[in-house]
Amino acid sequence: MTISDIPPLNAALNALATLLMSAGFVFIKSGNKIAHRACMFSAGLVSAVFLVGYLAHKFLKGAALGPGEAVHTKFGGTGAIAAVYYTMLISHILLAISIAYLVPRTFAFAFKGDFENHKRWARFTFPIWYYVSVTGVLVYFFLYQWWPAS
Repeated sequence: MTISDIPPLNAALNALATLLMSAGFVFIKSGNKIAHRACMFSAGLVSAVFLVGYLAHKFLKGAALGPGEAVHTKFGGTGAIAAVYYTMLISHILLAISIAYLVPRTFAFAFKGDFENHKRWARFTFPIWYYVSVTGVLVYFFLYQWWPAS
């Protein structure tokens, strides 16, 4: 495995988390709390593994490039698509920071059996987490597949 293998793996983890969250949402709407719990817990684990992979990629890329070098991946698109990409990226980053608190907090209510607070927090947390997961996959495609830097 090389450093360049990590971004597609991370995109796959984000896609899997999105599928698990989707299934968890369907399960809770149909009243299947056990399947909901399994899917959402799995989505949380997959997202945690993603975060480890993301941080490892940044660390390894920084170590390979050396001190003072930028570790971000350059976007190759220009014009209107660049505006779309950077708008999506900024919202993705800001909301990703927030889910680092929101998801564990929402899970904590469920683990404690405080389902009223869990439900109240989940109504706010779920769409943010879902957006971050979906846009994480899109960021990968924008950077590495559709408009890679030359």
